[in-house]
Amino acid sequence: MPKPASRLLLQSLTSVEVTNSDTERSGFQIVFSVSPSGKSDLDYPLLKQVKQFNRVVLVVTFNGKPHVLSDGMITNLQLQPSTQAGVPSTITVTGEDVSVMMDMEEKIEKHPSQNQTAITTKIIGKYAKYGIIPKVTPPSGDKPPLPTEYIPIQYGTDLEYILEMAERNGYVFFISPGPVPLTNTAYWGPPPKLGVPQSAISVNMGWHSNVDSINFQYDGLAASQASGELLDCKKNQPKQVKSAKSKSPSLASTSALKQPVVRKRLLPPQGLNQSQAKAGVQSITDRSLG
Repeated sequence: MPKPASRLLLQSLTSVEVTNSDTERSGFQIVFSVSPSGKSDLDYPLLKQVKQFNRVVLVVTFNGKPHVLSDGMITNLQLQPSTQAGVPSTITVTGEDVSVMMDMEEKIEKHPSQNQTAITTKIIGKYAKYGIIPKVTPPSGDKPPLPTEYIPIQYGTDLEYILEMAERNGYVFFISPGPVPLTNTAYWGPPPKLGVPQSAISVNMGWHSNVDSINFQYDGLAASQASGELLDCKKNQPKQVKSAKSKSPSLASTSALKQPVVRKRLLPPQGLNQSQAKAGVQSITDRSLG
């Protein structure tokens, strides 16, 4: 359990940088200025407090209310000793959010009679000691498979398997710090593109401008429609599945899927049932639109 930062840490603190992402791990980097103590030039007392896989929670307080900036584990330490008299050395601490702990052990594990929602929730629950709160959105048609049909088997780390199931449904998975210190929210669901309307981006408007520059790009090769074929085990007949229009809210006046030429892609044969195949082709289309 993390403890409040010591006086030595606070006095040595030089800079803090936090990176947040909804497509990959978030992280942090903290730089300390230090001086050696004792007989050994490498006897930096600060090193005893910043060790690999120590948990770091960065919190700022506004109007008496704490806001969590980052919650993660130290994964890398760098010491740069000073070569000049009077100039302090630096210790750089780099870390990643708590999802790094879900990516430490590869395994083969069966999840019989469990759908993807149940599997994801169960895996996230294994890391409750990091204060992780699951926020899982069930995919369409996510039914528990019959043991006579197939048994979901995990090959790889917990994080890899959660990401695999997310990609299969056009979902994303990420862990964000908060809402209160020592807690985290694990989001598994559609890309969160809806939210509170923000102020307009203004450029080249004198003191009303709020950005230095802006540019737009339209990739005509990205948008894709998908289809696939699966075998109906009950009737022993092939079935075709096709993607519908994207479930993601359009960011343009006209959907890229309505352009004259649209890329056609095939769902790789994976022994999926009908609901999984439909989710797979829809995932390809949704992800192609960003």
